[in-house]
Amino acid sequence: MINQLVLAGNLGGNPEQFFTPEGTQICTFSMAFRSTKKDKTCWIKVTAFNKLAEIIEKYLHKGDRVTVLGILDQEKWDSDDGTTKTAFKIIANSVEFHNPKPSEDGEEPPF
Repeated sequence: MINQLVLAGNLGGNPEQFFTPEGTQICTFSMAFRSTKKDKTCWIKVTAFNKLAEIIEKYLHKGDRVTVLGILDQEKWDSDDGTTKTAFKIIANSVEFHNPKPSEDGEEPPF
């Protein structure tokens, strides 16, 4: 079965970075994109790991335009009121930067 998604949009906020107890670097960000209805904006969470997470955290900022290639993942959990909630996210395999900027320390993107 093939599970591959390509989606273009803009970051809704600055990427957030954290590490697992084992030291794996993780970066997440929300991405806005247009639905098939031209007047509707949709949102999806994107998660990246390791070196890709490091690059995203260093060079991307709120409003930047990107194209994400990855797999679609579904999360389910029980809320406090007992209902089951569902959310979709993209696990990124690669991210294309459409308007790369230098990092905060002035370093140019590595591409």
